[in-house]
Amino acid sequence: MTVTALTTLLFALGIGTSLTFVSSHWLLAWMGLEISTLAILPLMAQQHHPRAVEATTKYFLIQATAAAMLLFASTTNAWISGHWDIQQTTHPLPLTLLSLALALKIGLAPLHSWQPEVLQGLDLNTGVIMATWQKLAPFAILTQIQSPDSPLILILGISSIFAGGWGGLNQTQLRKILGYSSIAHLGWMILVLQYSTTLALLALLIYIIMTYATFTLLTLKKTTSMKMLFALGAKNPVLTLLLPLLLMSLAGLPPLTGFLTKLLILKELTKQGLAATAALAIIGALLSAFFYVRLSIATTLTLPPNILTGLAPWRLTSLRLTLPLSISSTLAIALLPITPALIALLTY
Repeated sequence: MTVTALTTLLFALGIGTSLTFVSSHWLLAWMGLEISTLAILPLMAQQHHPRAVEATTKYFLIQATAAAMLLFASTTNAWISGHWDIQQTTHPLPLTLLSLALALKIGLAPLHSWQPEVLQGLDLNTGVIMATWQKLAPFAILTQIQSPDSPLILILGISSIFAGGWGGLNQTQLRKILGYSSIAHLGWMILVLQYSTTLALLALLIYIIMTYATFTLLTLKKTTSMKMLFALGAKNPVLTLLLPLLLMSLAGLPPLTGFLTKLLILKELTKQGLAATAALAIIGALLSAFFYVRLSIATTLTLPPNILTGLAPWRLTSLRLTLPLSISSTLAIALLPITPALIALLTY
């Protein structure tokens, strides 16, 4: 793909998401979502590989279905209420349809099964865009339409946490595991969305940082499966130490950054009188923690047979750009001490 084409597509991605951010009219928000979807399709199919074409086709069909549902729900709301304002959507029928359409767009359970399969067919560079940037626009709409105490949102959140944790247990492909990780993290954000938009946005921001750092590290070492993690220690000892820290942060273990959002979300749910929901979320988080620990063990505590030439690469100077990895990894691991400042910044 030429530089001009790549620049145009990335610019269209930014324009589409930004249009959805600033829209208060349903048609403009829908238009922004469609621009983002159409812009990422050529990026997904650029490899001209059967798996990439299959993933692109699946993604297009799923997003087209969700967009049709969204347009139908917004039209129904306009028919019932007489206006197209996003924040004035209050009737239960369009609210339910809109919630399900957006859940399908971002991959919330039980409408989640497409996401790991699509991620598995993409290269890591395109995968990180789909796992992070493409969640922003639908999430921005979700923050505007939810009425308080919606049982549908709680059901979507809890089912996503369990589906993400359970689905990743038996996987060996890293892109599929990160797909299920995305589903589980989105479940945490959705759980707290109707009670504290600030916490939901903080969880989304930290999830993007952690996921970007993990994808960047895997891209740097061209690692796509659990089997390839076994040889990582011999080839690059520094990254062997860094990857388990990122995985433990994704799992939400203290004192890493990922613990920040889980602790605050559990505190908010308990304050809202949802102790049982918080307990279920903790149990679901244990499922996710299992496969993160399994990957960490594969990275640090296993060593495959190596010859002398196989141990040499870590001594050689790398010309690959590692500044984005350094910044994102630091943020993904060490943000916990400045939690009050982050909350104050988002509240402001």
